[in-house]
Amino acid sequence: MDLSTLTLRMIVTTAVLLTLGTGGGFVAQAAHLPMPFMLGSLATSALAVGLARGGPLESYGFPMRFRAFFIALIGVMIGTQVTPEIIALAPQLPLTLGLLAVFVVLSHGGNYLIFRRLGGYDRATAYYSGTPGGLMESLVLGEGAGADARILTAQQFLRVILVIAILPSALSLWLGHPVGSAAGMELMGNEAVPPRGLIFIALAAAAGLFIGGRIRLPAGQITGPLLFSAALTLSGLVDLHLPFWLIATAQVVIGTSLGVRFNGMTAGMLRRSVWLSLVSVLWMLGLGAAFAEALALVTGIPFLHLLIAYAPGGVTEMSVIALSLAANPALVSLHHVVRILLTVGFMMLAQKRLRLSEEPAPGE
Repeated sequence: MDLSTLTLRMIVTTAVLLTLGTGGGFVAQAAHLPMPFMLGSLATSALAVGLARGGPLESYGFPMRFRAFFIALIGVMIGTQVTPEIIALAPQLPLTLGLLAVFVVLSHGGNYLIFRRLGGYDRATAYYSGTPGGLMESLVLGEGAGADARILTAQQFLRVILVIAILPSALSLWLGHPVGSAAGMELMGNEAVPPRGLIFIALAAAAGLFIGGRIRLPAGQITGPLLFSAALTLSGLVDLHLPFWLIATAQVVIGTSLGVRFNGMTAGMLRRSVWLSLVSVLWMLGLGAAFAEALALVTGIPFLHLLIAYAPGGVTEMSVIALSLAANPALVSLHHVVRILLTVGFMMLAQKRLRLSEEPAPGE
C-alpha cells in the first residue's frame, strides 16, 4: 500500500471518528453531562476502537499535529482571560506554587505504593505510572527504564481521563448545575465572530505553537499560545473572542484523541488499570482538596480555584474546567505547568539515583 493511500485512509478514519465524537458530544450535552463535548467524544472514540479490535483501527494513530492546533486554540482562549487581577495574587503565589513540590512528592509516593503493592507492578512500571504529571515525559523515561509500555500508557492516560470525568461530575453535584455545558457556553459566548477575527485567532494559535516549540516551553502546545494571546490581550492591540462552537470543536478533537489511546489494550489489562487508577486518582484528588482547603484559609484564594489548580489532570483539560467554572484559568494553568516541571525534575533525579530496573519482590 503506497503512502498516498495510507494518508487518505488516515484522513477518512480521523474524519469518521471526529464525526462520531461530535455526535457523542451532542448526546452528552442533551443528557446534561459535565464537559459534554470532551467526555462524549472520548467515550465514543474509545468505544469505536474497542469494537473494531483487529480491524482497520488496530494500527490507527490520531494525527498529533492536527490535535496540537486545537490545543493551541484553547491556549488562546485561556490567554484572553489573563487580567491584571493575576498580579494581585502575586504575594500569595510563592506559597501556593511552593507547596506544589510537597503535593507532587506525596502524590507520587502514594501512587507508587498503590501500583506496587496493590497492582503488583514492577518497580519501574509502578514508579512511572504514578507520576502526577508529565505524561509524555513519563512514557519516554519509563520505557527507557524498562517499564511495561502498555500498562504505563494505560495508567497515565487513565489518570487524565478519570480526573476530567470525576472532578467536573463531583463539582456538578456540589454546585447543583452541570459544569462545562451551560456554564461553558455562557462563559465563552455565542456572539458571532467575523472572518477577520477567526483569522487573528488562527494566527495567534500558530504563532504561539511556534514560540512554544522554539523555546521548548513545558506543555508548549498550550502555554505558547496562552502566553502569546495573553500578551496581545494585555497590550490592547488585539481583542480576541473565541466563539463557543470553536471551543466545542477543540474539545471534540482532544476528547477523540484521548479515546483512541485505548486501542490495543486487552480487557484484563483495562480492568486492572481502571480500578488501580481510580484508587490513585481519588488519593490525589483528596490530597489536592486538603491542600486547597488549607491554602484557601491562608491566602484567601477561592477553594474551587485552588482545587482545580492542584487536580492532577492535563494542563489542557484542567484549563477547560477552569473556563467552565469561570475560575481564573491563568492561575490554574500556571500551577499545572509548575506541577509538570516539578514532576519531570523529580523523575530525572530519580532516574539517576534509584535502581528502578533492579527488581526485588513487590513486598520489599
